[in-house]
Amino acid sequence: MTAETDTPRTSGSCCSSTGSCDDGAADGRASGVTTVYEVKGMTCGHCEGAVSEEVSGIEGVTSVKADAATGRVTIDSAAPLADDAVRAAVDEAGYELVGRA
Repeated sequence: MTAETDTPRTSGSCCSSTGSCDDGAADGRASGVTTVYEVKGMTCGHCEGAVSEEVSGIEGVTSVKADAATGRVTIDSAAPLADDAVRAAVDEAGYELVGRA
């Protein structure tokens, strides 16, 4: 075994072998991409949850915030997402992706 595999993880963390979620970025946040989309048809918290759940299933997505009041969905991801993948997830949730906001 190498030293890396022998290093115990910090309790409650699954991010790295050192137990750190920090990727070394200066501000301590993981680097990535934030993209905002406009989604048509969301009217309530249930709608927000349905869209968030489907979009969260896209590989590389790290967080999703849907806001029915504005019709906007903010997606944080490790790398840029294909708009077609986002459109498919929004469609699966029962809503319409208008495009990037």
